[in-house]
Amino acid sequence: MADIPHAMKACALTRYGHTDIVELPVPAPLPDEVLCKIHAVAICGSDPGIIGGRYEKMHWPPSFPFVLGHEWAGEVVALGENVDAFGIGDRVAGEGHCGCGQCENCKRGNYTICLNYGRRELGHRHYGHNDQGANAEFNAYRAKCLTKMPDSLEYAAGSLCDTGGAALHGVELGGITPGGSVAIYGAGPIGLCLLGMVRNMGADRIIAVGRGHRLRLAQSLGADVCIDFEKEDPPARVREITDGRGADEVFECSGSPSGPADAVNSARKGGTVVLIGMYDEAKVKPLPVLKIVNEQIRLVGSKANPNVSDKVVRMLNKGIVGWQSIVTHRMPLEKYAEALDIFVNRRDNVVKMVIEPWATT
Repeated sequence: MADIPHAMKACALTRYGHTDIVELPVPAPLPDEVLCKIHAVAICGSDPGIIGGRYEKMHWPPSFPFVLGHEWAGEVVALGENVDAFGIGDRVAGEGHCGCGQCENCKRGNYTICLNYGRRELGHRHYGHNDQGANAEFNAYRAKCLTKMPDSLEYAAGSLCDTGGAALHGVELGGITPGGSVAIYGAGPIGLCLLGMVRNMGADRIIAVGRGHRLRLAQSLGADVCIDFEKEDPPARVREITDGRGADEVFECSGSPSGPADAVNSARKGGTVVLIGMYDEAKVKPLPVLKIVNEQIRLVGSKANPNVSDKVVRMLNKGIVGWQSIVTHRMPLEKYAEALDIFVNRRDNVVKMVIEPWATT
């Protein structure tokens, strides 16, 4: 570690609503960990909520100062003991979730719903939520949270691995009807990643629900029909497009209060609805429960991105996920506050904002 500095720049949440560029010690990798040089970290839709205190009851963050950032890609620069799957110089994409590996859910591969969530002494980590994240020049990670990237894939693309993984996990849980119809609520980063995936998995008709620039982007990425929710009633329009039948699969990625109910009302009898968004439960509109029961609609909750990163990396590299259209902005770490403002207020047609800690101002 002779060429690794002792101190690094980081963007830390010092109190709710306030971030600062600070100097922190470079962490040394513990056994089973690697130290990574962070080359790209994307701002997630959950980050503004953490910054604003929305998830205080979930202990995100557990204390101050705290470094956010869980959608990242970088380079392995040091190895802890017992690490043999990676070498110095490997290019990697990271995951936010690291399960304990011991509980029943982890053993089944469901480590994003680890039964020992928050128990650091048992090995659980949730980077950027209750463990220090990637808004810094370096960070240490459990090796099992990393996926190797080919040299042909940019670090900015690798930072979409978490977002694309959330989309793909939802698709794997919900399934795709070959030759069928799919409705996607939300033309944000997850919905746009999902669009390319379902097209390549055999969906015939893809219906995107959104507005403005993002909806136009969905059309350019392959949506067959685009519904502007400010001008039309999305469930009624979905039924009209599908000859009154409804979509075979509906993916709710918007996180809006009306999203879950609209998604159910857009599904055919015997169809599937997958909820991927993060919701403010106090504001969510009631679900049409009788419709769910009487029409035997399958309702699936999808949490994050377990066991899909290697697939997503290959999809990004093949162009199945159009990351060049989704990553619209890049800014250096020193301008994080400005980047966050652009992202939250959707200025300049932003879709995904990527922070590059080693970029010059």
